[in-house]
Amino acid sequence: MSKAVTITDDNFEEVVLKSDKPVLVDFWATWCGPCLMMAPVVEELAEDFDGQAVIGKLDVDANPQSSAKFGIRSIPTMLVFKGGEVVEKLIGASSKVELEKRIQGQIS
Repeated sequence: MSKAVTITDDNFEEVVLKSDKPVLVDFWATWCGPCLMMAPVVEELAEDFDGQAVIGKLDVDANPQSSAKFGIRSIPTMLVFKGGEVVEKLIGASSKVELEKRIQGQIS
């Protein structure tokens, strides 16, 4: 069973920017209600896209550099990266179907 990768300021470049697969990063925080609501969806996506895409979570409080670098001002924010570039940005809670579409669109 695959689960979402924990992404930090320290491993961001390795896990996200250097990935040869599309990467969904869930920018979240423990005190954010909508973020907690999205958590099971993110875990399901990690399972659904196992081997095709990297699904990860980044706690904005613990990792301020990455959050600042990508201008994360409200959470949850989901960024989809491909080839080290942001190709999709969703702010606020999103449906699983919407996220699946965004990820699927980046899988070649």
